[in-house]
Order: sequence, then structure tokens, then C-alpha cells
Amino acid sequence: MLRPRSLLLLALVLAPFLGGTRAFGQARGVKTENLPNFDLRRFHFGFLLSYNTSDFFMKLKPQAPFTDSVLVIDHVKQPGFNLGIVASLNMTKNLSLRFLPTLSFQDRILAYQFRKSDGKIARFDKPVESTYLEFPLLLKMRSDRINNFAVYVIAGGKFSMDMASKKDVNNDIDEDIVVKLQRNDYSAEVGGGVDMFLPYFKFGIELKAGIGIPNMLVDDGTRFSTPLQSLRTKVWVLTFTFEG
Repeated sequence: MLRPRSLLLLALVLAPFLGGTRAFGQARGVKTENLPNFDLRRFHFGFLLSYNTSDFFMKLKPQAPFTDSVLVIDHVKQPGFNLGIVASLNMTKNLSLRFLPTLSFQDRILAYQFRKSDGKIARFDKPVESTYLEFPLLLKMRSDRINNFAVYVIAGGKFSMDMASKKDVNNDIDEDIVVKLQRNDYSAEVGGGVDMFLPYFKFGIELKAGIGIPNMLVDDGTRFSTPLQSLRTKVWVLTFTFEG
């Protein structure tokens, strides 16, 4: 699986070819400004596709490393993807407010090692899967266009609701115990990207980080949740936007 940096580099290499013959013409010195009236419209709409890698900020309880049975707790990031809608309000030529309702599929793994009574080590991998309905609200500050390109930075906040939350699952069987998370999350987001004005639409490539604010852990007294003090979400998202 390609990492976000590799995907971003690949997209930047391939993006100029999306402009077809006009992009070729620009390379030869014929400057054609695509979508010249794009910034004059107050509202823009489109859709987005994203690749994400999600993980946790994990904090153990102070006594956890001294508990005989618990040896190691590790968090392993996993890939996922997003599908969403783009709604953008142009407040000025260089500043816009973006609302991006998104369906995000995120996976993480918590890997445990316990010492058994006979001295052997028991290993457990606990997948933590989430299907978030996300509502980001972001401010986008963009540079002036240079021919058909512009760069930008974004920052804002996001409310997320886990549609696949296992918060109320009954953890009676040790082998089937799940690590429970709260259903609702709040995150800060920051990132940047590049806009490319193509003949028929605007194509954007964006990389951002999302940092969860609240503790998402539900401590229900199992041996998998008890050593943990907090779990906060974090995610890297590589997004491709298409706006008309």
C-alpha cells in the first residue's frame, strides 16, 4: 500500500496530463487560462475521494508498565478511504469557507502481549474499526492564480459520528472482547494543497492531518481497556477534489 507521500508525489507527476492538449500547449508557451470566471461565482460544489491512514494517540495508566500480566500494548495504523461532497463559499478571491460532509472508513489495530501464568506470552490483535459520518468546516486561504495553478492552506474543525460504534457490545467472551470507543469525536484539522484549473473542472490535491480532542476510550473493566488511560484519534488524509 502506497504511503500518502508517495501518492501525493505520483498525483503531482500525473496531474498535468489531465489537462490534455491544452496543458501541452501551455508547456510550449501558449498560455490558456482555463475557467477564467471560476472565482467570480460565490458557490462551488463537487465531490472528493480520499486515502487515509488512521491511528491513535495512546496514553497508558501510570501503573500499567508495572502490571505483571501486561507486557506490551502497541497501536498500528491502517489504511482506509473517504467519499464526500464539497460545498464551498467564496468570501473573497483568496478566502473561502468549505463544508465537506464525508463518509470515512478507518481501521486501527491495538496489539497486546500478556504474560500467562506459565510464563508464556499470549498475543492479541484487537482491530478497532470505525465508519465515520464526518462534518468538517474549514477555512481555505488560497494564493492568486499563476496561469492555471494556485496553492492553499486549510484549517478548521470537524465533528464525527461513528456509525459502526461498538460502544454497547457485551464483552463477555475474552477472545471476542472489543476495545470500545465513544460514538462522537471532535477534531482539529490543518493542511495544504494545490488547485489545478483544467478545461472543464478544478482538480485539487490536498494533504491534511486530523487530531482528535476528546478521550475516545470506553473503559469497561476488561483486561484490554484497563491498562489504557486515553485513546485520541489521529489521521492523515490525502484528498482529490473535483469542483465545477
